[in-house]
Amino acid sequence: MTAPLSPQESASGLFVGRVWNPDAQGPSLVVLRDGALHDITSAQAPTLSALFELEDPAAHVRAAQGPVLARLEEIEGGDGDLSRVHLLAPCDLQAVKACGVTFAQSMLERVIEEKAAGDPTKAEAIRARVTSVIGDNLADIRAGSEDAARVKQTLIEEGMWSQYLEVGIGPDAEVFTKSPVLSSVGWGARIGLHPISKWNNPEPEIVLAVTSTGRIVGATLGNDVNLRDIEGRSALLLGKAKDNNASCSIGPFVRLFDQGYGLDDVRRAELHLSVKGPEGYTMEGYSAMSKISRDPEDLVAQTVGAHHQYPDGFMLFLGTLFAPTDDRDAPGQGFTHKVGDVVEIASEGLGTLTNTVDLSTNCPPWTHGIGWLMTNLAGRGLLGR
Repeated sequence: MTAPLSPQESASGLFVGRVWNPDAQGPSLVVLRDGALHDITSAQAPTLSALFELEDPAAHVRAAQGPVLARLEEIEGGDGDLSRVHLLAPCDLQAVKACGVTFAQSMLERVIEEKAAGDPTKAEAIRARVTSVIGDNLADIRAGSEDAARVKQTLIEEGMWSQYLEVGIGPDAEVFTKSPVLSSVGWGARIGLHPISKWNNPEPEIVLAVTSTGRIVGATLGNDVNLRDIEGRSALLLGKAKDNNASCSIGPFVRLFDQGYGLDDVRRAELHLSVKGPEGYTMEGYSAMSKISRDPEDLVAQTVGAHHQYPDGFMLFLGTLFAPTDDRDAPGQGFTHKVGDVVEIASEGLGTLTNTVDLSTNCPPWTHGIGWLMTNLAGRGLLGR
């Protein structure tokens, strides 16, 4: 399993996260220093949500002291084993939101899913028809612009307009709730597919850590596991397609913004995807943030503001360019996951997020919610000061 961070990445940035601490029988906040994970949990910042809300999270983390819980190279995948230190998703009380259809290429695949009504055998023929009408020039159209409005009218006249094109090039972004608070899994954990799905794929994305005021304080990686057949049957099944046990992976750490890494680095970031199947199958994928149709700051502004507040902040998936079309099994069937697939999402400066695919019904059940966390922190004397 690829390490969460290379030695060069570990030394170059300010990385914070969460681990399961067996001694506390609960989570601890950690900072990575010289290859070691230091426990920086405190009454001032008992959660990552509280840490991010501080006036200067990076300064607080640099000054924080605490014992070493583990060396990074000692960390193994966490899969419900509460007897050892393992990485958790680097978020806790934040809402987990996601933006869909933010790249032109993946937007076309969403249209194809809709037209195919979730049937992968129809995808190839529909893909040819859709691209013959739309072409490959949507990537140059600014969402919400007059050019986008003209394209919309043309597509309506051709009978090819779709709700996915509406959010892809229209004025309003698609922002949905990906996963309940505290349900996300981290590096090394199993990720879950609903057992009824037969057409699905990983979605490699950058995830922003955003405060209650809309301030972006850091970034990490995420896998917005996608069930193409379920959402393709009806967009009203988005919740079933996106939110299942262990269907949201975030990590390995949040890299806090400072002079060495910031939002412009996110805008330039490239993501690399690797899928290695149990039968020897391999697939490589790629996503470039430079090709996104909406700026990350615009997506944040469409999520939080006078219209909607997030008192504990939120994590925001920015969407992906990646949409696999290569056949894995039969011709015309495209790609779909198999149980046992090892998925790695990597981006220079943010590390590598690694997970193994399983059915949601086989992944460890989600048992540690908000009430449990508050009880645990209170028992450790970290609340109410």
